[in-house]
Amino acid sequence: MFVVQIAKITRMPADIAFSFDKLTRDAQRHIRVFQVHQFLDRFAMGLTVAVVALALIDRGMDLFQISLLFGVYSVTTMAMELPFGGLADNIGRKPVFLSAVVASVVSLGLFLSSSDFYVLALSFAFIGFGRALRSGTLDAWYVESFKAMAPDVDIQPALAKAQWANSMGLAVGAICGGLLPDAFGHFAAQRGFSVYDVSYVASLTMMIVLFLYTLMFIAEGPRPLNPKALGQGFRDVPAVIKEAGLLALKHRTLSMLLLALALFLMATNPVEVFWPTHVKGMLDEGYANTAIGALTAAYFFSIAFGAALSPRINRMFKRRNAVSLSVAFACLAALQIALAFQSGIIGFVGIFILFSIALGATETPASSILHSCVENHQRSTMLSLRSLVQQLGAAIGLMAVGGLAEGYSLPVAWIGGAAFLMIAVLLTGILAKRLSG
Repeated sequence: MFVVQIAKITRMPADIAFSFDKLTRDAQRHIRVFQVHQFLDRFAMGLTVAVVALALIDRGMDLFQISLLFGVYSVTTMAMELPFGGLADNIGRKPVFLSAVVASVVSLGLFLSSSDFYVLALSFAFIGFGRALRSGTLDAWYVESFKAMAPDVDIQPALAKAQWANSMGLAVGAICGGLLPDAFGHFAAQRGFSVYDVSYVASLTMMIVLFLYTLMFIAEGPRPLNPKALGQGFRDVPAVIKEAGLLALKHRTLSMLLLALALFLMATNPVEVFWPTHVKGMLDEGYANTAIGALTAAYFFSIAFGAALSPRINRMFKRRNAVSLSVAFACLAALQIALAFQSGIIGFVGIFILFSIALGATETPASSILHSCVENHQRSTMLSLRSLVQQLGAAIGLMAVGGLAEGYSLPVAWIGGAAFLMIAVLLTGILAKRLSG
């Protein structure tokens, strides 16, 4: 629902141009508080994102088991995201976000406590649970509070400031998360722990800092507790899925787009998850994790750059979104195959950055097609269905490619996964003809 609200806000002409210096002190403080919050939140997550696959291998997991663990995360997120969608609106954004942080702390605690597959699966389930709780909570609080403090002021620059802090948190967290095992991992190893536990302990510490910061600095008025909200959320799930599914089936453009997006995630998600395990063998053991952390940060920046380039690319194809999406998928397929053939770090880094830029360039045309196909009253439902379809595609892709990687090799699995992208290219090509006809 928050995504829909933001879409409406940013399309409306602003009465007053945004100027940070001209805002009231309360509005300025509101922006700064949320920027720090977003940085802390993403920094805590970024500390583990660069090393998660390496940490799992160090715990004795094979590539197929890692695929299953990420599948548990995806399925949990899918199962919980819709029921929890309206919970923050009913009981308050702050308590729901605090619950999400608690879920993250539990997840990290479980991960650090065991190398057993089933305990790790429970840890990944809590990650998915936390993500479902996080979805659209404090973002909505930020927008609503800003509009109350600065009525009729263009909100898009305020959102950009928050997004910048979000991206910087992820990037800096990824760099630190890779650096910590190289710098302090030997202390952990001497005490019988994994070198990667250092990054996870740092993330756990930052989650506690985030909890305290949220508790102290995020101010929200009390809301009347509605104990029926969560139960109603679960009861509404079948109806929401049915409504969205029927809409997609009746609208062939939506059906083709959603199928293409599922195939896109089936192909690319295994690259996003497994590339650190492929790269580590190309690097010297003394600095491998630090280099992987830096490359993870470059990955996030490259996606942001690709998203910024997307409007220019779309103009090259005369604003035909389906054509732009088809070209982006074709580039991704070629780059994914090229990535599989890289045996040296320089070649891999160059191709990987291009791959990440192409990945970022897919979001705008895909979203534009989806929003052009639905009415306002259908938008939230369709966004929920898109999220479900993409999570399902990611889970299936990870299990399929993970099994292939374990049976043959990771490069072979990536090449096989590129076949999903080629099917997506064909679908979006047909979609382009349909939309231009």
